[in-house]
Amino acid sequence: MSYVLALLGFALLIVVHEAGHFAAAKAVGMRVERFSLFFGPMFLKRRIGETEYGVGVIPIGGYVKITGMSPEEEFATPEIAARAYVNQPVWKRIVVIAAGPAVNLVLAFLLATTFFVGSREHHVLDRQGYWSVTTVVGGLTAQSAARGELRLGDRIVSVDGVKAGPEAIHQLIQRHTCAGGVQVDGCRATTPAVLRVSRDGVLRTVRVFPRWSSRYRSMLVGFDFAYRMAPNTLLWSAGASVTGLWNVTKATVSTIARIFEPRARRQLHSIVGAVHYAQQDIAASWTKGVEIIALLSLSLGIINLFPFLPLDGGHIFWAIVEKVRGRRVPLIVIERASFVGIALIGLLFVIGLSNDISSLAGSGFGGQ
Repeated sequence: MSYVLALLGFALLIVVHEAGHFAAAKAVGMRVERFSLFFGPMFLKRRIGETEYGVGVIPIGGYVKITGMSPEEEFATPEIAARAYVNQPVWKRIVVIAAGPAVNLVLAFLLATTFFVGSREHHVLDRQGYWSVTTVVGGLTAQSAARGELRLGDRIVSVDGVKAGPEAIHQLIQRHTCAGGVQVDGCRATTPAVLRVSRDGVLRTVRVFPRWSSRYRSMLVGFDFAYRMAPNTLLWSAGASVTGLWNVTKATVSTIARIFEPRARRQLHSIVGAVHYAQQDIAASWTKGVEIIALLSLSLGIINLFPFLPLDGGHIFWAIVEKVRGRRVPLIVIERASFVGIALIGLLFVIGLSNDISSLAGSGFGGQ
């Protein structure tokens, strides 16, 4: 069932992408000849006005046909020619082409926000991207100096009279050493660390003797800090989705830009791997399923904005070039340049499929 949902998720992403082109074309007055849910010959179809709507026999994706997408297309009447894509102002063409990726990006934002809202816990990240910690005691080690002296929920205000944050608290505890400066596992510090803690709104003083840990090579009291958690609100979730999607965007562009590096190549996957990972996440939980579809929608939007034909970004690029030149770009120039985009898409597909085949033949997806 999860595989079916994964495939339906992919189909949805392509359908909304094409629906973006369709809606924009209608909005700016272009002539849309056909809009099909799914690919292939339509077994259900109905004409409404000048547009034929239908359902194709191949249940993946969708298709929209706008009159005049090909510069060599011939038109039956002057009225049709006037509304053809190729004869529209540059800004209208850019709006229509950009609408597809834009819908995918908006959908990615909405799904990512839904994921954050649906997740119960949200860890706040520090500037290095690690989970941020507070000065609140979140855990106690068994048979440690802190056991019996500190309690879960205590907020440490100062150590030895010095107010400090989590990192500084650790450093202040390190000032206490065993007799003679020896570092023997379990040896007790000669002086106690004086902790000022807030417990139930009341300030208390706690004295604990740090002990040396050979495992961590550090003087420890025996407690862990609690992680900083964000409120599970719609506003916070929306902000977190923007930040998260931006970070994924940078990583995606960086990976493609470094396609000739072995490590970057191994991160690429074809639709085979993408469906597999989507299936795994959907099977795990609905929130993980929403998250992976959001990431796939983001990827579809980003890749389509690359400035190479036949991608949407290629159409936008040449429309801008035409605007700058003040006249149309010769068709032969566009056709020759489109080979770059075709080669890039083919290269990404071959690398991704090769990685997926290697995973299936070896330890499987996710194997190390």
